[in-house]
Amino acid sequence: MTTKTAPPSPALTPEQLRRRSVFSGTIGAIVEWYEYTVYGTAAALVFGSLFFPSENEAVSQIAALASFGVGFLARPLGAFIAGHLGDRIGRKATLLITFTIMSLATAGIGLLPTYQQVGLMAPILLCVLRLAQGFAVGGEWGGAAIIAVENAPKGRRGFYGSWPQIGVSCGLLLGTAAVWLAQIISGDQFDTWGWRLPFLVSIVLAAVGLYIRMRAVESPAFLEAKKEAEEHQLEEVAPIPVVFKHHKKSLLIAMFSRFAEAGNYYLFTVFMLSYVASTLDLPSSYGLTAVMIGSALNIIMIPIFGRISDTIGRKKTFFFGATVIAISAWPIFALIDTGNPWAIILGVAIFLTFGHPAVYSVLPAFYCELFPTKVRYTGISVGYQLAAILLAGFTPVIAQALVAWSGGYWPLVVVVVVTATIAAIAVAASKETKDVDLNAVEG
Repeated sequence: MTTKTAPPSPALTPEQLRRRSVFSGTIGAIVEWYEYTVYGTAAALVFGSLFFPSENEAVSQIAALASFGVGFLARPLGAFIAGHLGDRIGRKATLLITFTIMSLATAGIGLLPTYQQVGLMAPILLCVLRLAQGFAVGGEWGGAAIIAVENAPKGRRGFYGSWPQIGVSCGLLLGTAAVWLAQIISGDQFDTWGWRLPFLVSIVLAAVGLYIRMRAVESPAFLEAKKEAEEHQLEEVAPIPVVFKHHKKSLLIAMFSRFAEAGNYYLFTVFMLSYVASTLDLPSSYGLTAVMIGSALNIIMIPIFGRISDTIGRKKTFFFGATVIAISAWPIFALIDTGNPWAIILGVAIFLTFGHPAVYSVLPAFYCELFPTKVRYTGISVGYQLAAILLAGFTPVIAQALVAWSGGYWPLVVVVVVTATIAAIAVAASKETKDVDLNAVEG
């Protein structure tokens, strides 16, 4: 099966075509992560009482945050299936599929009845739709990253590849802002119907995103590899077994290098909202404001660090970010624990301005430079999402349990330092890849 791609308009230059593809991947990522963020924020603020009511408020909160983690269970499956499709039928077609699934699931959550209305069926349906979200995101990231990197001009893969990465923080900023506005609009009725507004708004965003994504061009590297395979009548081999058999080292490097940010990102965004509102018993606006400001700074810094990686290399850029994450963990939690709104903003900003963007910006280019074209979508998607299921999904609920057990934040500092160190070791095991020829990567 081959991808039917309309010939690009002769009025568009190669640079314009590249920008269109990068824009498509970025906008799609923003919309999907907006939808993902809305769920995480709602889980931290209201889903405990609405879908998992209990006489013990802490139990309800843990259950709600666990439902956030449920989506990560489906990510590897999404990565396997989307990776297979992306390497066989094309990057663009696969991205359209994942985007549609994500949008339908998010709209569905906004229409769900609560536990008070339908009983146990409410949390079951919520988790099913959450699994659909996870499945879609599992295939989304790899495609958006690849279509940007494979369309990038020589010497600028880090910069081009970093743009879809801002989708997470743009989505975080928009999603958090949407919940904040919904709180203002609905007032005391937020727990009744106001929480639904951010989910339903995603229908409009999805329509815009789908239109933009349909106008993207297919990756030239994929089309060239497909053409070569057809000309030489090469037998198509399923990419999944090829990755696990011939690219194990690259897969392990991809998986463990994510440890620096995979769980820690959710620790300082999703869990932090719950920590500020529940553990510290402060207004939820303190956490929401900190996340919004930190996200705005993160959006600015990700392309900057991506460009820096094109100059000094992926490894040096990554090591800088991992070091910042490790050494700033204790000061950040100490700032948040003061309860001062400006201290909370500063703490979150340190992570989202210097630590996270330095490691996260390089991943698309770094990952693409680890795997050959014929298995690239599968390789980077599986590596990325295996780390997600190990760390990211259940970090908020594990953090909540650790704080309840210890009575303080010191176990969270240990988690941050250990995971950042593991990631640095994984990247150290790789070669510098910024100057490799993508079409010549053997893995």
